[in-house]
Amino acid sequence: MHFYFFGHLLLKLSLMQVLERNSTFVQNAFIPAIPDILNSPIEYLKGVGPQRADLLKKELNIYTFYDLLNHFPHRHVDKTKVSSIKDIDPSTEYIQVAGSLHNIAVIGIKKGKRLVAHLRDRTGTLELAWFQGISWLQKYLQSGQEYLVFGRVTFFQGKPQIVHPEMEILTAEKIDGKSFLEPIYPTTEKLRSKALGGRQIGKLTETMMKLLTEKDIPENLPDTILHKLKLINRFKAYSQIHFPANLQEYDEAVRRLKFEELFIAQLRMARLRSQRHRFSHGVKFEKVGDLFNTFYTKYLPFELTGAQKRVIK
Repeated sequence: MHFYFFGHLLLKLSLMQVLERNSTFVQNAFIPAIPDILNSPIEYLKGVGPQRADLLKKELNIYTFYDLLNHFPHRHVDKTKVSSIKDIDPSTEYIQVAGSLHNIAVIGIKKGKRLVAHLRDRTGTLELAWFQGISWLQKYLQSGQEYLVFGRVTFFQGKPQIVHPEMEILTAEKIDGKSFLEPIYPTTEKLRSKALGGRQIGKLTETMMKLLTEKDIPENLPDTILHKLKLINRFKAYSQIHFPANLQEYDEAVRRLKFEELFIAQLRMARLRSQRHRFSHGVKFEKVGDLFNTFYTKYLPFELTGAQKRVIK
């Protein structure tokens, strides 16, 4: 609430500054055009193609790179740290660990059938379990292979376990975790069924961001406002709202982009107001006749305000 109040006040002051310094800016309501690369059809992005593009258009209204850029994540997952298995305790909710996979086996029958395996590091053993996709996993998982594993920790018979973990083969580049918080994007059941879940959309967004430079996301706020309100630049804001290194960077990005949205909305309203005053002079009545006087004195069901009375006079 406090942020909204002070943010709104700063927005008003900043808008007044623009109005005072450059009335032409308000009259023209100049907003930089979208660069060519952001106008590129989404099917041209590596990893999309015609079929996935059709789904993104129908399900999420993502037609261009610009649409994907403005499809913001609804949460982030912290995979910047690789923990030891011994660090798991009853208070652990999610964890990322690395180790070698052993004892892969199918146990149980019918509804109780599941695939289990054990992940080992230097400090302990963690059980992994899957209830779906067992046939595919038996072909994919390799005993002795080192994996990076992430998931929600539960306890079964007093021992830690991750059910349906996220797994990828461990490499030297991944041993220390990610350098940014992993974004999870809004998606739909239809997209998930076609391997376009929240994390897959994140990979497409990461591919796109690597193609963009600062000139592709030009600044649209005056430097004086950026400095006065300590706002980050526009390119940095888009980078950080998708792939922040930490929560502070994410908050900086949200603050900047919210201000931009409100500022431009106020600017457009100021432009309409300016044009109305410049070009519209209203309807001038030379005199007030009997019809108005009769209605005013006999039929008007409320009293006019002082300002309304002055207009009539």
